[in-house]
Amino acid sequence: MKLAVADKYDSIIQKSDLVSRDLSWLTFNDRVLDQSKKSHRSIFEKLKFLAITASNLDEFFMIRVGSLYNYLDYEKERIDYSGLREEPFKAKLMSECQTFHQDQHEHFTQVILPEMQSEHITLGNISKLSETEREKVHQYFQKVIYPMLTPMVYDGYRTFPILMNKLLVFGVVTTSPGDRKDMRKLSFVQIPANIPRFFEIERENSLFLIPIEEVIRENIISLFRNVEIAGISLFRITRNGDFTLEESEDMDANFLEEVKRKLMERKTGRVVRIEIEEGYSKWMLNSLLERWNLKMDSVFLVKRSSMLDFTGLWQVVGNKRFKERLPQVHPSVKPLSYQDEGTVEIFEALKEKDILLHQPYNNIDPILDLIDSAADDPDVMAIKMTIYRLAKDSRITKSLLRAAENGKHVSVLFEVKARFDEENNIREAKKLQKAGCFVIYGISNLKTHTKLLLIVKRDGSEITRFVHLGSGNYNEDTARLYTDIGLMTTNEVIANDVSEFFNVITGHSMPSQYQNLITAPRDMRNQLIEYIEKEAENARNGLPSGIFIKVNSLEDSETIYALYRASQSGVTIKLIIRGICCLRPQRPGLSENIEVISIVGDFLEHSRIYHFHNNGATRTYAGSADMMVRSFDKRLESLFKIEAPLLEKQLMNIISYNLRDNVNSYVMQEDGSYLPKKPAEGEPEFNIHKEFFELDPEEVSKVRLVN
Repeated sequence: MKLAVADKYDSIIQKSDLVSRDLSWLTFNDRVLDQSKKSHRSIFEKLKFLAITASNLDEFFMIRVGSLYNYLDYEKERIDYSGLREEPFKAKLMSECQTFHQDQHEHFTQVILPEMQSEHITLGNISKLSETEREKVHQYFQKVIYPMLTPMVYDGYRTFPILMNKLLVFGVVTTSPGDRKDMRKLSFVQIPANIPRFFEIERENSLFLIPIEEVIRENIISLFRNVEIAGISLFRITRNGDFTLEESEDMDANFLEEVKRKLMERKTGRVVRIEIEEGYSKWMLNSLLERWNLKMDSVFLVKRSSMLDFTGLWQVVGNKRFKERLPQVHPSVKPLSYQDEGTVEIFEALKEKDILLHQPYNNIDPILDLIDSAADDPDVMAIKMTIYRLAKDSRITKSLLRAAENGKHVSVLFEVKARFDEENNIREAKKLQKAGCFVIYGISNLKTHTKLLLIVKRDGSEITRFVHLGSGNYNEDTARLYTDIGLMTTNEVIANDVSEFFNVITGHSMPSQYQNLITAPRDMRNQLIEYIEKEAENARNGLPSGIFIKVNSLEDSETIYALYRASQSGVTIKLIIRGICCLRPQRPGLSENIEVISIVGDFLEHSRIYHFHNNGATRTYAGSADMMVRSFDKRLESLFKIEAPLLEKQLMNIISYNLRDNVNSYVMQEDGSYLPKKPAEGEPEFNIHKEFFELDPEEVSKVRLVN
């Protein structure tokens, strides 16, 4: 019966012209898990990618499944792109999540654990220890762990305790001696997040890891004196973390308080998933399901031979013992447009030419140097920038504080709605505010996702504006891991546009038009669709045409249908979409001329590039925006046009290299699945995460995307 229902759902899904956003996201996490299965990767890389799939899945349940429950709990109608209503879609989604969960754990037990063993890393329990080692573990429990544990009993006299999101929890069923069976009580013991995931025992040539839950399980009786333990169940819950900030009138006070309140709600949000170890108490689980209004399809069973919460594997990856065995990061190379980096002062270089950075192949230092220099230069009058995510110990914050101390006007928009970075952003923003910076805490009903920097410098009797526009965050840490594009320029047209856009962000201004920027929420969707339709018109008139787009996600249906129409007009469309793709490629009569690839590998593909052939008068943009409803309607975003010929060729070459990659690429099929792209017979491997370090300037100068 269940199979017939599943077949019925699959039939409805495949008839849709659009791919479900959430089902597409799950296929993306499949591609990340596939990286952990690659035979050429070391055990430490495999552990890293497995840990990433776990943190990805946590966020998916908190945000996407949380959002679905917002509809279910409040009985609001929602029809997914798949064509399914709320309940059928939840059934399908949970089924797919269960399949992925099983795949993760099979890979861990069948591949990861044996490979760890061959590397002399053992994951085991206390029974495998010597007497001396057992005593060491016992002392650790008594001195470090025991004082931190707090049993919380739930019975007729006490309220149900708040169980924290994503923590490991022991549910302990107890009875008092002589009590009837129905007099049992349920207690919870949460494992604090600041206790290391594994207790490490160094042996001469090996490392023995004991999961912290095994240490506590061995000693848990010490928390329950003179009662009988009828069952011990280890589990972990995920709570709804999806919320929408309401508009606030008082931006400086009420808005920050609203954000703080919503952060607290995350801790008590509705439970959307239970991961539980086999051998659990059925009575306890039934109690939890009833309390949290969940069905068994939201329960994810973990075998004792596996482990709960693979994010803990970061402890193994980060162990200093293995530092030399981790893949070495290739040294960054000088940008093609800034070969004199390090020998020419950045302000002087930018007066002469525009500079394009492609991180992490080029490092983020020129941007940091620009802000550093601006902070100390007596001729710099003002610094304005938008901040979405910062490094924990940010060099940028230090520079801005110094600039304020040096009497410069510093304006910073901190987006306090940057998901999971809200608390860090609020903390950093308050530091700047105390130093005298003009700080804006985002715009209440929009997220400011655009990445902009403007420096105003007196140059004799002239004023020069130095501008940086990018696809990535001003974050030194992620700049080593994410591929991003950044333009540094003194071009007056761009500087004018950026100045106008800052006035929109910080004040009450509505410019009639920009010359270089395309901005959201006002113009971006319509402008991109206009460019797509122009390519379709050219194709119908027999003129050369082509659309080449690289983004993180493609979900906006209006844009997708514009691409379908262009495909039907004969336009060649090549899309490089790392994550979610709701467009269905290669469907007869709909999208035969559309190809979609996803690149997942050593670096996280984060740059956004839009290239339209335009009958040879090319239009090439980069920026912060994906092709999503939220990007077009709910965020302040910008795309900037690249006009310097060398820089435009560089962006075209990034597209070209992405399309050539046959190591990290997956080709999307009509049904929404993906197949790895492999080198053709006799074809050498082409790995963009290596090739960009060896970039040939002559090859860049000759690049063509449309013949």
